[in-house]
Amino acid sequence: MNWTNKTILITGGTGSFGKKFTKILLEEKNPQKIIIFSRDELKQHEMRVAGYNDPRLRYFIGDVRDRDRLLRAMHGVDIVVHAAALKQVPACEYNPMEAIKTNIIGTSNVVEAALDAGVSKVLSLSTDKAVSPANLYGGTKLVAEKLVVQSNNYAAGKATRYACVRYGNVVGSRGSVVPLFLKMRATGKLTVTDDRMTRFWLSLEQGVNFVINCIEQMEGGEVFVPKIPSTTVIDLARAIAPDAEIEIIGIRPGEKLHEDLLSEDEARHSVELETMFVVQPVEASWFGYSWQDKGKSLPEGFTYTSDNNSEWLDLEGMKKYIAPFEKAFNEGKLEG
Repeated sequence: MNWTNKTILITGGTGSFGKKFTKILLEEKNPQKIIIFSRDELKQHEMRVAGYNDPRLRYFIGDVRDRDRLLRAMHGVDIVVHAAALKQVPACEYNPMEAIKTNIIGTSNVVEAALDAGVSKVLSLSTDKAVSPANLYGGTKLVAEKLVVQSNNYAAGKATRYACVRYGNVVGSRGSVVPLFLKMRATGKLTVTDDRMTRFWLSLEQGVNFVINCIEQMEGGEVFVPKIPSTTVIDLARAIAPDAEIEIIGIRPGEKLHEDLLSEDEARHSVELETMFVVQPVEASWFGYSWQDKGKSLPEGFTYTSDNNSEWLDLEGMKKYIAPFEKAFNEGKLEG
């Protein structure tokens, strides 16, 4: 796929993912234009003065809740990456309708605006919390996934195609436990909700490169799931602060012991490739199921969860993941 003549719009473009995606795309793919679509003028200004002032960049103030503004922003756009979301679990629990308006209605607006604007590809970012959700955030992202996948029906004979990527915790992103643990380290005590807890992890670069790869390969209707390592949260705490006291405070409402990236039911219509799983839609007139020939079917009863993962990070592996964020934190540059 040739990116040099493409115009890309990214919703939530001032977030951790958006900035890294923009940087890598500008440096490695040389697109014609990238539109940063977000609702916070201050974050857009801070992004500009932090060096994101390339002539190929455009900054659009707007909210995914505003369909008309999205439609205006998508004029002439080839590819949309939908990264805007309310993702803090406690905030979503306390403000459920706000989470619904952004994560569900906002996704619907992105889907419809892209169709009306003639966008070729829309890739939406999802989360492991969308699988068997235990909290409102996960529930809204599950609905968002369904909206994106099934919207290929609406596209019918048009060129617009929709797909999702679903992955686990991004090391050092906003809301990640890594900046929290780095701050707590100074007190000599780290709090962990449960010593059995496990999570999937990947770096920001891994997430961005996976998204780029999926945009290049998507046909419409897929949910792409990368193969990524797991770790226990308590081992993550030990990697960050080996000398600190660890206090177990009890699991919080809406929190799981282990996360799921692929459920048993989804596995029946998924295929496994070397670096990822591809969830195919259960029933779809638009989808040719060509992924079936590119990968292998999964055995009955297969699940992909953070506790049954075949790939684990040891303490040294975790320290390598954490190192750049520890450096940024020590220099006062790490976002919380």
